Amino acid sequence: FKKNGINEITFDDVKFDIAIGEPYEPGMLSENVRRLDGLKIRVRGYMLPSFRQTGLNKFVFVRDNQECCFGPQAALYDCMLVGLKPGTSTDFTVRPVTVMGTFYLEEYVGPEGLVLAIFRVRDSVVE
Repeated sequence: FKKNGINEITFDDVKFDIAIGEPYEPGMLSENVRRLDGLKIRVRGYMLPSFRQTGLNKFVFVRDNQECCFGPQAALYDCMLVGLKPGTSTDFTVRPVTVMGTFYLEEYVGPEGLVLAIFRVRDSVVE
């Protein structure tokens, strides 16, 4: 991966060995996934529908729109929490979009203490 410039990735590039429902441990991540931490990426996928449709400054980004990709039965590597550049927003679409931003490994723990997401993309733009 490139330290300078944009790394074109897919959700397959961040896949790691974890069974659905198995508790997440940071040691499960491959070296390739770890190397992306802090790097600029471009990745294609879908916005997960939420209550808001317009003026979104953050959203859950998923591999595809055919399955539920967020929650206890989802694969952790199939979703990313996206935060847009400050002062910018986007509108929900059912079409695939490309997100460009800085990738971080950062756990999002839900109310029951389960890790629901581990990938974040900050200072993003939607293309």
